[in-house]
Amino acid sequence: MKEIIVASTNKGKIQEVQEILKQYKIIAMSDMGIEIDVEENQNTFEGNAIKKAETIAKALEGKMCMADDSGIEIAYLDGFPGVLTKRWHKGTDRERNLAIIEKLKGIPKEKRKITFTTAIALSDGKKTICEIGTIEGFVAQQVRGENGFGFDEIFELERGKTLAEISSEEKNEISARRKALEKIKQRLLKEEIQKY
Repeated sequence: MKEIIVASTNKGKIQEVQEILKQYKIIAMSDMGIEIDVEENQNTFEGNAIKKAETIAKALEGKMCMADDSGIEIAYLDGFPGVLTKRWHKGTDRERNLAIIEKLKGIPKEKRKITFTTAIALSDGKKTICEIGTIEGFVAQQVRGENGFGFDEIFELERGKTLAEISSEEKNEISARRKALEKIKQRLLKEEIQKY
């Protein structure tokens, strides 16, 4: 079975990759005892994902490596925080979320549009493919819900619930990561990246 090394320690992410790319053995980089720190200094999600996947694939001498980068972009704030989603504000996820709500204080719902983007890159060190998945919503007026993590509690879907107020099954069905992984799967089926 062909292997894909995933540059993540997030068990949920690893499981999602395994569910979609069933024909591959998915291994977390940390489970192999590999620690390669790649600086995320590109100005797009795709740039960061590609840089991570290529750097790690080359370090692992051509093993297939998958990496991702994701974040939120708020239209009213000119796409902020974008690639700085995890880094623009020191503190907990909750503190970051409250700071975003504060930035949009008094702004009506129709101007609170938010996009969550996930870019996933897969590289063998020679060839790299990258795909994007997105979901759209609005920044909620306050934090709501217990089921999510990150900014789920402020990401309100069209139907009025936040990502933290829906079940993990519902969330997986609309997940930006899932959309990007499905596109990667189609490209792997077409053998767009070298066979082993």
